[in-house]
Amino acid sequence: MRRRFIQCDVFSDVPTRGNGLAVVLDGEGLSTEEMQRFAVWTNLAETTFLLPPSDPAAADYALRIFTTTRELPFAGHPTLGSCAAWLHAGGRAAQGGIVRQECGVGIVRIDVSGAVPAFVAPPTRIEALEPERLAEALAALRIDPREVVRSARLVNGPAWEAIELRSAEAVLAADPTGASFPEERAIGLIGPHAPGGEADVEVRMIDIWHGIKEDPITGSLNAALACWRQAEGRLDGPYVVAQGTRIGRIGRVHVRPDGDAVMIGGAVSILIEGMLDL
Repeated sequence: MRRRFIQCDVFSDVPTRGNGLAVVLDGEGLSTEEMQRFAVWTNLAETTFLLPPSDPAAADYALRIFTTTRELPFAGHPTLGSCAAWLHAGGRAAQGGIVRQECGVGIVRIDVSGAVPAFVAPPTRIEALEPERLAEALAALRIDPREVVRSARLVNGPAWEAIELRSAEAVLAADPTGASFPEERAIGLIGPHAPGGEADVEVRMIDIWHGIKEDPITGSLNAALACWRQAEGRLDGPYVVAQGTRIGRIGRVHVRPDGDAVMIGGAVSILIEGMLDL
C-alpha cells in the first residue's frame, strides 16, 4: 500500500544539523510489528506513524513513536516533527494555534501560533538519584564529582538520570568512551554557558548499554530538565539550550514558562516528501 511519507529535521535552524525524523502520515492499518520493522529500516533515532485519534473531539491525531528497538510513550523531537508534518500535509490547528496530539502519555498540546512551535512539557516525576548510580554515571563519563551541582531521576515517559554540572565546559568534556552497563541507562547532562552567548545552557544525552549513543537533540530530556528547574523554583524566565555540539549538530531548544506549564520549542525543516510503498 502506498502511504504519504515525510522526513524532517527538528530542533535546528540549519537543515541536516538537527535531529532527523521519519513520519508515515498514513499509519492506519499497519501492525505494531510492521511499524517496528520500518523503524529499524529507517535507522533514525525515531520514526513516527500518524493515526486517527481515538476521540476526534479530544485530539487532532494519534501518534505512535518507535526507536530502532522499541515503542516510546512520548518523545520531544517526534512530537514537534510529526506536528509539522501533519500541518504540511493539510492538517489545520484549532483556533488559537493549538494542535492536540494523542500519544502514550495522553494528550500533548502543541502551540504553532508563534515563530517557533512549542509543546507543553508533560508532567515529570522527580525522584532522588541513588548515590551509587550517580557515582557509576560519573565514572562512566569521566566526570569529576566536584563538578556536580545536583542530580535527580526524572520520569516523563522516558526515565532520565539527570546531572547538573557547574559549567557547559564540564558538560562538553564528559567522555563516555568505553563505558558499558548491564542495563540501559539514559544520562542527561546540563550546565550553564557564560552570560551573553547564543545559548544559556549546554545539554547532552548519552545512552549507555552495550554500546554508547549520544542523541543529537532530545526534546523529552529538555522537557524533564525544565520541569525539574520549575519544581525547584529555578525557572524564572525563558532560556535557550544548545545540544549536539560534540557530535557536529547545531541543536537549539527554546524553553519558556507559561503559567504553570513549561513550553519546549524548536525549528522544524521538511527535507523529504513523497510516497512510501509499505
